Amino acid sequence: MFDTLYEWFWWDRIWLPVNLTWSDLEDRDGRVYAKASHLYVTVPYAFAFLFVRYLFERWIATPLAVSAGIQQRVHLKAEDNPILEAYYTTHYRNPVQADIDGLSKKCSLSVRQVQRWFRRRRSQDRPGVLKKFREASWRFVFYLSAFIGGIIALYDKEWFYDTREVWTDFPRQSMLESQYWYYVLEMSFYGSLLFSVAFDVKRKDFKEQIIHHLATLVLLSFSWCVNYIRIGTLVMLVHDASDVLMESAKLFNYAKWEKTCKTLFVLFAIVFMVTRLIIYPFWLIHCTWVYPIQHYPAFFGYYFFNVMLVVLLCLHMFWAYLILCMIRKFVTVPLDSSDEPDSDPSHVLLSGYSESFSKYDKKLFL
Repeated sequence: MFDTLYEWFWWDRIWLPVNLTWSDLEDRDGRVYAKASHLYVTVPYAFAFLFVRYLFERWIATPLAVSAGIQQRVHLKAEDNPILEAYYTTHYRNPVQADIDGLSKKCSLSVRQVQRWFRRRRSQDRPGVLKKFREASWRFVFYLSAFIGGIIALYDKEWFYDTREVWTDFPRQSMLESQYWYYVLEMSFYGSLLFSVAFDVKRKDFKEQIIHHLATLVLLSFSWCVNYIRIGTLVMLVHDASDVLMESAKLFNYAKWEKTCKTLFVLFAIVFMVTRLIIYPFWLIHCTWVYPIQHYPAFFGYYFFNVMLVVLLCLHMFWAYLILCMIRKFVTVPLDSSDEPDSDPSHVLLSGYSESFSKYDKKLFL
């Protein structure tokens, strides 16, 4: 049964155009093609990324944060209380007054003591600025390196300037070494992000982030297996362009360089709108939707690939809406430095990895 499912999954008619088979993508005549087996290496590489990230955050990002005046905030620890802890972990972080009254009686504590316990417990779970700075530093370094590497790999390729060339001689397009490493490193990085969700800072758009990472990995895996590598490298480059500015804006915000942060955020918003809402749909999706059927009839893989691209576009539109809300809030709401929320403030930072926004955050973002 397993063999039958395997053969059905890899059936030529599903993933390849008519009159093409997997044998057409076997290495021959000096041409080297991407193979599904190549993707296995991304798993150990993802764990290697986690190890490198640990070293980077400890030995580079942390001293850099300290030099910028960022220190680990010490929170008052909530006293051990099994009843309150059980309620906190299984019910709500912010209990209503009726529940507080009930818990007060169960624990033989005053209402004020129960309220104080929940405030301190929420404070323990609140990620500190130092942790956010370390995460942003790591992502900034990767996105900057990936973007520069992508430019180096693509600047002399004809399909970088004319997307029609993406499909010239398809699928008999030999894989380049630069394409191999660009794909493997990007996929390994996104794999490491999935592995690290358990200990990374949780955002309110957590589900959207998971969908984004999974859609990205599925897209890259599919484009790799069916030799859509040229368009895949363009999609990666477009996504990395705005991520560099977003993470750098985070860093300056955590360091309280507000003017620099605001300037970078404006640049990020502009680049995001141009790359994700103009270049991505009107150049790249147009390239995958219109040009392929000029070479061969539409098939399942053609529709599958374009649907996944549209899923990413929908996420871009969602994040663009939040960015515009941030800009409107930034322009219309005056800064009130005395406004200190007692509860965990929500923070927004958008581009695929955004943080949540709340009425308490009068600054641009945290």
